[in-house]
Amino acid sequence: MSSSLLWAVDVYGRVHTLSTAGQCWELCKDAHLEFKRLTSVQQCCWGIAGDHQVYLYVRCSDVPIRCQEETYENQRWNPVDRFCEKLLPSDRWQWSDVTGLKHQTLDSFRLPSEHWEWEADWYVDESIDGEPTEKGGWTYAIDFPATYTKDKKWNSCVRRRRWIRYRRYKSRDTWAKIPSQDVGPLPDPFNDISAGCWEITDEPRGRLSLWAVSLQGKVWCREGIHHHNPEGSVWTEVTTPGEVVQISCGPSDLLWAVLWEGQLLVREGISRENPKGSSWVVVDSPSTEVGAIHVAVGTNVVWAVTKDRKVWFRRGVNSHNPCGTGWIGMVGEMVMVNVGLNDQVRDFRKSRGIIPLKAMKVSFELSGKTWKAIVVARDENRSHSETANSLVSAGCFFSGEVRVQSQSSCMNDTESSSETERSQAAQSTSPMHADAMKRRIPKVTSDSFISELVSDKERKPGRDGRDDQEEGAPQEQDQESVPQETSIKLLSQSSSQLGARDSQWSNVDLEEAQTPLAAAASDTTETSSLSSVATYNLEEQYGVDEHPLWAWVCGGGCAVDSHTHLNWFNASTGVSSSVQSMSLSITPAQTAAWRKQIFEQLSERSKRELENFRHYEQAIEQSVWVKKGIMQWWRDWKPNKWIDVQFALEQFSGSDCNRDGILFIYYTFNDEKKYLHAFINEITILVPVLNDTKHTFAVYTPERTKQRWPIRLAAATEQEMHDWLALLNLSCCDSRGIHGPPSKQAIWSTTCKGDIYVCEPAPNLEAVPYPLPCDQMFWRQIGGHLRLVESNSLGIVWGIGYDHTAWVYTGGYGGGFSQGLASSTDNIHTQTDVKSVYIYENQRWNPVTGYSSRGLPTDRYMWSDVSGLQECTKASTKPPSPQWTWVSDWCIDYNISGGTDMEGWQYAADFPVTYHGYKTMKDFVRRRRWARKCKITTTGPWLEIPPIALWDLTILPCSSQSSMEEISLWGISNKGDVLCRIGVTRQSPAGTSWLHIGTDQPFKSISIGGGYQVWAISRNGSTFYRGSVSAENPAGDCWYHIPAPPRQKLKQVSVGRTSVYVVDENGNLWYRQGLTPSYPQGSSWEHISNNVRKVCVGPLDQVWIIADKVQGSHSLSCGTVCHRVGVQPMEPKGHSWDYGIGGGWEHITIRGNSQEAPRIVMPVPAESTLEKSGRVAEEGGGDGGRTASISSVLSVKEEELNGNAEYSCMQIMGGTVPASLSLICCLRLAKNGQTVENDFKEFNIFVRQVFIYCLKFKLLPFYFQYIVKYSLVSYGAYIPL
Repeated sequence: MSSSLLWAVDVYGRVHTLSTAGQCWELCKDAHLEFKRLTSVQQCCWGIAGDHQVYLYVRCSDVPIRCQEETYENQRWNPVDRFCEKLLPSDRWQWSDVTGLKHQTLDSFRLPSEHWEWEADWYVDESIDGEPTEKGGWTYAIDFPATYTKDKKWNSCVRRRRWIRYRRYKSRDTWAKIPSQDVGPLPDPFNDISAGCWEITDEPRGRLSLWAVSLQGKVWCREGIHHHNPEGSVWTEVTTPGEVVQISCGPSDLLWAVLWEGQLLVREGISRENPKGSSWVVVDSPSTEVGAIHVAVGTNVVWAVTKDRKVWFRRGVNSHNPCGTGWIGMVGEMVMVNVGLNDQVRDFRKSRGIIPLKAMKVSFELSGKTWKAIVVARDENRSHSETANSLVSAGCFFSGEVRVQSQSSCMNDTESSSETERSQAAQSTSPMHADAMKRRIPKVTSDSFISELVSDKERKPGRDGRDDQEEGAPQEQDQESVPQETSIKLLSQSSSQLGARDSQWSNVDLEEAQTPLAAAASDTTETSSLSSVATYNLEEQYGVDEHPLWAWVCGGGCAVDSHTHLNWFNASTGVSSSVQSMSLSITPAQTAAWRKQIFEQLSERSKRELENFRHYEQAIEQSVWVKKGIMQWWRDWKPNKWIDVQFALEQFSGSDCNRDGILFIYYTFNDEKKYLHAFINEITILVPVLNDTKHTFAVYTPERTKQRWPIRLAAATEQEMHDWLALLNLSCCDSRGIHGPPSKQAIWSTTCKGDIYVCEPAPNLEAVPYPLPCDQMFWRQIGGHLRLVESNSLGIVWGIGYDHTAWVYTGGYGGGFSQGLASSTDNIHTQTDVKSVYIYENQRWNPVTGYSSRGLPTDRYMWSDVSGLQECTKASTKPPSPQWTWVSDWCIDYNISGGTDMEGWQYAADFPVTYHGYKTMKDFVRRRRWARKCKITTTGPWLEIPPIALWDLTILPCSSQSSMEEISLWGISNKGDVLCRIGVTRQSPAGTSWLHIGTDQPFKSISIGGGYQVWAISRNGSTFYRGSVSAENPAGDCWYHIPAPPRQKLKQVSVGRTSVYVVDENGNLWYRQGLTPSYPQGSSWEHISNNVRKVCVGPLDQVWIIADKVQGSHSLSCGTVCHRVGVQPMEPKGHSWDYGIGGGWEHITIRGNSQEAPRIVMPVPAESTLEKSGRVAEEGGGDGGRTASISSVLSVKEEELNGNAEYSCMQIMGGTVPASLSLICCLRLAKNGQTVENDFKEFNIFVRQVFIYCLKFKLLPFYFQYIVKYSLVSYGAYIPL
C-alpha cells in the first residue's frame, strides 16, 4: 500500500503532516498561513485559514494535472470562394464546440485562476479516430451535423477541424487560495469544511464533493471538483432546517452535520445524478442530557462526541440506511473524532487538562477494540532526544513544567547572574520582539473547543474529582526546590510568580510570552535528567511554542488497514523515563552490528560441528515416506462427476540426495479398485481452480496438457488444499533440483485470476528446428496477486495489480500458500489487490410496457454474465474465491466501452451485437453493467511503488552480460499518461521518480525494444513511435503516428530486438515489416494469426502469445501459452505454433530470456572416411571428385559448429555422409568467407554440387538461406543455379 498522509493543525495554525511510512511530523510549507480546519483526500488537502478563506494544497506528483481545451473550426463550401468562413444563417458558429451549439473562439478561453498556466499554443489535431488526416487536419461531411471522414468527396459540402490546447495546474506543494465567487452571492466566511463522496455509488473516478459551514450556520457545497479541476467551479448553498456548526462527509454517500442545539442532521438522496442529496433527516443526540458537538463520518461508520466529551458509535449505518439504528457508548473522553480511509479513527483526548493526539483504531470490527496513541517526533527535533519529543508530539505532557535549571545543578556565574536580566527582559519586551510574537497569534479564538485548549483560567474539577490544585501539587513541591522553574500550565501559576508578565498574557498568546524563559532553558539541558518525565516535566532545549497543543487532525486521505506496518506507536505514554532513556542508548547501527555478530558466531558454530562428521557414511541409503488423504476427483470419462478417492503422495530419496515421488489416486469403478498415477518429475504445473462450492486444484503433465484435460482434485477445506499445493510444489521442485528465487532469465506469467507463475527456461527452449516443447516446461507459483508482470535479463521485475498498483520484485520466493520450507523468510511482504466483479442486467422492449425484464424465450438471462449464457444475479454472484471479500455494494458501472446514457444503459438491435450509449428507433434491447469490488490480502516478494496507478509498463530488454547502469522503464498510468521511470538500476530496481512524457491523447499499451525503440498504442487504437530515445535522452523527442492495419483498432504492442508485433481488438496478430535502422517505423503490416489475446516478443525476437480457442484431444481451452516455432534472423515471423500450458492464462513475458541457442560440438570423421565419402559422392555426380577434395578440409581438429542448421542437416539426411559433409563444408566456407584455394571458380563449382544435394534431399531452404546469402556477402557475386 502506498504511503499516505495524516494532517494535523496545532493551536498556532501551523499544519503538520505524518506519513504512514515515516516516523516524524513534518511542517507543511507556507508556514506564514495560519489554519484552523483541514480536510484531506489522498492527493490533496483543503483548509480554512485565519481569514476564513478556503485554501487548497495539492501534493506534487510525477504526473501533472493537465486539462485539454478544444474548439472546432467550421467551414462551408460555395461555388465562388470554395471552402470558407461564410456559413449559412442556419449553420453552426464558425468556432464552436463539438455539438456546434456553443460559440467559442480561440480568444474566448481563459485560465480558471492564477494557479493554471498554458503549456503551449493552439494547434490542429491531424487525426480522426486514430487515422491520420490531411495536412490541415480537416474532416469532411455532407452537412452539419453528420458523420465526418478524412477523405474529401464530391458531395462534401462542409468541413471542420479540431484545435487543441493544454493547460497545466502549477500550484503544487503549496497552499493555493480558492478563487472567489464569480457569479451568484458570495458565501459567508467559513468555519468548517469537509471533503468526501469520491467513492460515491456510480461516481466517475477523480470526482468528489466539498462541503463547508459558514459562520452563520449555512451549508455550502463546492461543485465541479474533479481530477482536471481540483479547485472546483462554484459554491452553491444547501438549505438546512437549522444552524449548523460542524459537518462531516465520508468517502461514499454519507453526510452528517451537527446543529447548534446539539442534534444531528443526515443528508439523504446523495447519488451520481444528485451529488448534493435531496433532503435532511434529524437524528437525536446520543445523550438526552447533553447535545453533540462533533461528528465524523466514514464509509460505513459514524462517530460522535457530546459536550461531556463522551465518544459514541452509530450502528447500522450503510448506504441504504444512512441514519443508522442506534448509538453505542465507547470508552474514553475525547474532544474531537476523525474517520479516515478503511474507517480507522483518530481523535483528541481530554484527560487531566492534557490534550494528546488521539490514537488510531485498526480492527476488523467497525467500532474497533482499543485506542493507541500516536507517538512520533517533530521534524525540527530529529537531532535531539526522541523520547521527550515523542511524548510532547503526542500531546501527553503539555501541561507539565519546564525546568530552566535546578539549584543542585552546576551553574556557572554567567547563567546564575542572568536570571535577573531575563526577568527584566520579560517585563520590558522590545517592540520588535513583541511584534514578532504578535504575528504568531493564531486566529482560532472563534472555535470554542480550541479556545478551551489554550485557556484554563477557570478550570472546573474533573470527572474523577481532582481539580487544578491537586494537579498543581507536584508543581508546588518542585517550585520550592527549584525557584527558577516556570510552569507552562496556562494561568496555573500564582500572580506573585508571574509578576509583571501577567498583564501580557491572554487566552491565546500565553505560551508565546514565555519564549524568553524557554530560550534561557536551552543552555542548561546538558546537565538535566529525564527523571522529571514521571512528574510531567519536560527538560528540552526548545521553547514551549515549538511544541504546541494539537487543535485539529484529519485523516481523510490516510489509508491504514490491519496489515499496514506503522512506526507511529514506538513509544507509549506510560513508559518510565529510565526505560525510555535506556532504549534510546542503543542505536540502530549498534543493533545491526549486534545481529551480524550473533549470525557470524552461529555460522562458525554450525560449520565447526558439521566439519567433524563429513567423512561419515549415510546411515540410511534410501528413505521413503507417504502422505495420504481423502479427496474428490473429477472423473475423466463420461458422465463426468466428482467421486471420492484416496489420495497418496509417495516420495523417496536416495544416497545421492536426489528426491522423486509418485502421486497415486485410488478409486473404485464397477466394484473394482483401480488407481491413477503421475510421476512427480513429470508434473509441469499445479494450478488452483476457481470454484464457488469446492476447493479444487489441477495437476498438469505433458500428456494431459496436450489433451487439455488435467487431473482435477477437490479438498475438503481451503487450508487442506493449500497444504497439499505447498507440499506438491516443494516435491516437484526437489525432484527437478529447483530451489530459491527465480533466475534473471526466468519466464513470468499470470493467470486470469491473478496467480503468478515462473518457469526456468531450458537452454534448448529456442533451438531451431527442434526446440523444447512448451508442454514440457515446468511452472512454479510465486506468492502475490498481479494482473501482469514484466521483466528483463538483469533481474528487474515489475508487476501491476488489478487495482492498477505498481509492484517491484524484491528477490524472494514463495509467499501466498507456500509458507515454511517452500518460502524465503526475507523479502516477503503483505500484498493487497482489489478487482471488480461484473454482471449484466438485460432488457427487451415491447409495445405495452416498453423496456422490461420480460424477454423472448430465446433471449439471454435477464441477469447474466457478459456472454449471456450463464445466469448471474446480485444474490447468487459470489467473490472469485473464498480468499476474496466484498468491500462495496453493487453499483452501476458507467465506464464501459461504447458509452452509456445517464442511467447506465447501452442499446442495440438485438442480443448480442455492438452496443452504443444512445437510443435509436431500431434498438429493441438494452443492457447495463453492475460492478462490485472485492479485495484479497496475501503475501509475496513484492513491494509497492507509490503513488501513481499504472495501466501498462515495459522494461528495456537486454543481454544478461549487459553493463548498462540505468535501465529504461516506461509505463502508462490508468489515466493514459505516458511515463518514464528514472533511476532504475540493479541495486535499486524500484527507481526514484517518474518523468512525464507529453502526449496529445491517452494511451493504453507501450513497449520498448532493442535500440531503445519505443512503440505505443493510444486508446483509440492508433499506433505511435517515439523518436530519438537513447540512454542519454531517455524521454525522446516526439511521437510519430503509424497507421494501423485497415479497419482494425489495436490494443497491445510488443517490441523485440528487431521485430514489432501488435494485437488488435478482434484478436488478430500483426507483424510490422520493413523495419530498418534508417527507417525504424517500418513500412506495412502483415497478418500472422488470429485468436490471440496477448503477445510478447523477447530480446532475441522470440515470439510467445496467449491464445484463445486452442483445440485439444479432450476439450477446447482459452488462454493458452503458445510459442512461435522457426523464428530465425532470416525468417523473423516463424512458421508454426507450439501449444503449451492452458487455459486461463492472461499474460506472459519472455523478455528476461536472452539465452542464445546452444552450439553443438560434433566429432569430425577421419580422413579415410572423408575419402570414402568423396568416392560415394563422385559416383552420384560428375563433380564429386571436386567435392571430395574440398571436403578434405574438414580433416582438422574438432570445432564448434552451428547446431541450428548443420546438425539439422545431419538429422534430415539421415546421416548420409557425402551430402551432409558437403553441405556442412559449404556452410563453414560461407561463414568463414574463404575457400580452400581462395579460388572463386572452384567455390562456384562446389556450390553447384551442393545445390544438387540440397535438391535431392529437399534442403533448398537451407541452400537459399545460407549459400546464396553468404556467397553474395563474401564474393559480391550471384551463384547461378
